[in-house]
Amino acid sequence: MKSALVTGALGGIGVATCKAFSDAGYNVIAVDRRTGAFTDGQFIQFDIRDLHQRPDTATGFLEQVRRLVAGKLDVLVNNAAIQITKPVDDLDVSDWDVTLETNLIAPFLLIKYLLPELRAAKGTVINVASIHAVATKPGFVAYATSKGALLALTRALAVELGPDVRVNAVIPAATDTPMLRAGFKDHPEKLDELGAMHPMGRIASPEEVAQVEIFLASGQASFVTGSAMHVDGGIGVRLHDPA
Repeated sequence: MKSALVTGALGGIGVATCKAFSDAGYNVIAVDRRTGAFTDGQFIQFDIRDLHQRPDTATGFLEQVRRLVAGKLDVLVNNAAIQITKPVDDLDVSDWDVTLETNLIAPFLLIKYLLPELRAAKGTVINVASIHAVATKPGFVAYATSKGALLALTRALAVELGPDVRVNAVIPAATDTPMLRAGFKDHPEKLDELGAMHPMGRIASPEEVAQVEIFLASGQASFVTGSAMHVDGGIGVRLHDPA
């Protein structure tokens, strides 16, 4: 049985990703720093920032993953992320530390430490970036920078790890997750306005993002590496000039 490791497994996209890979017949190893009900694979509670901050804890986590994948990791989905939204005046070094450790350094370290297992499986890495990597707005400086760097990491690793490991990214725009809806709880009508800004006339479902990940992991994408696939309903190419 093929194996897939998914970080940020209890988030909206993470839950959909785990289910999609489980439905596709993968042995899913789900990782999240939180605890919660989980039915689509084997769950490990672990804060991926500890790969850098607490190597002693990380060793046990990596040994557990290696046992579960039995020497071969077919898919690694770096989905976990943190989004700090602040104006530049209020953004400090601690905000940068937590953002870069979660969104950039941890994905790199997971790839590095699990590279033997990825190579053994001729596996694939899927980095979940964001529309903010290519088009952003005020207040997202740290998040946008980290996701832009994740795209650069995707390209660089695709060059260095090919032909043994394929490395790609997905670029979702607004996706219907509990986190997104929480941000609009005081003005739910604004969520509809956001959807209308997309050429598709709506925001994405987590399942739509997950299905693109399934494609990138499949043999149908066997010649695809170093790519960043937009799953954004066209908003990334739309101008919003005054009428």
